[in-house]
Amino acid sequence: MKVTVCGAAGGIGQPLSLLLKLSPYVTHLALYDVVNAPGVGADINHIDTDVVVSSHLPQDDGLQMALTNADLVLIPAGVPRKPGMTRDDLFAINAGIVRDLALAVATHAPNAMVLVISNPVNSTVPIVAEVLKKAQVFNPRRLLGVTTLDLVRANTFISQLSQGKLSSKQLNVPVIGGHSGETIVPLFSIGSPEFYQSLNDEQRDALVHRVQYGGDEVVQAKKGAGSATLSMAYAGFQLAERLMKSAHGDNESAKYASSFIYLDDRIPGASYAKEKLGVDYVSLPTVIGAEGIESIDSSILDKIDEHEEELLEVAIDQLKTNIAKGVSFIKGTAA
Repeated sequence: MKVTVCGAAGGIGQPLSLLLKLSPYVTHLALYDVVNAPGVGADINHIDTDVVVSSHLPQDDGLQMALTNADLVLIPAGVPRKPGMTRDDLFAINAGIVRDLALAVATHAPNAMVLVISNPVNSTVPIVAEVLKKAQVFNPRRLLGVTTLDLVRANTFISQLSQGKLSSKQLNVPVIGGHSGETIVPLFSIGSPEFYQSLNDEQRDALVHRVQYGGDEVVQAKKGAGSATLSMAYAGFQLAERLMKSAHGDNESAKYASSFIYLDDRIPGASYAKEKLGVDYVSLPTVIGAEGIESIDSSILDKIDEHEEELLEVAIDQLKTNIAKGVSFIKGTAA
């Protein structure tokens, strides 16, 4: 498969590109960024795997070359928040970057699977969808926002809390909603019911809060000089690998994945989720096949406990605003 990373020289892009260079499913890895892509490409090209690496900058139609014939496109591009920059400032910059990359995907790789990592995912996925809709190449089965890090954190944190009684590798805690703060709803009552029920209210609330704001831990540990780049790269690769496995017919091991998706009525399970939640986009467990999303496990919404219901109500209220912000950005600007 040809896999393209847009934003390959960034904090997430570099480790993500490294992981993709090690994958047996990748034949051609195309690295694109506005700066430093050749340096990253030269570095990982010394790794002794058979993956062909090409590096591209904006000049000489670099983005077109990186995207042409791509089977899978990952978008971690964007800028980190800097001192004095408001969240609105950050959104305007990253939204513009994602919009331009989405337009390039629509033009040069309209059939590619697209994984959006650039934050805020709750808004950037709708941005990509709106651009692809305008270009009349939108396939809701092939656009996924990467929320895998929330699942990785949920499994890790409850394992740590159990002091070794639960192995994170044996856990599968579903996380639904969105990919920021209170929009993140970990379903410990489903993923680890016995241990979760043994916790008191204070422990339970602290565990949920840690998953919702796990990124803050990393920012504080890096003393404000960075964010969760390595774990995010791992999470992005994990979802990409599941998609690549499915594309190669390995459906049994790659079957289930959660991601932030558009609830298209043609996808089994989407209509029920849309009716129950009242949003067009949400993160839910999905069944992944060779062509992308095969179905959505919306039945999970009927299995959550009372406390998680309350968390989900808060999440949906915030999600509606986040989604509308992304949609309005495209409808209010020329893509």
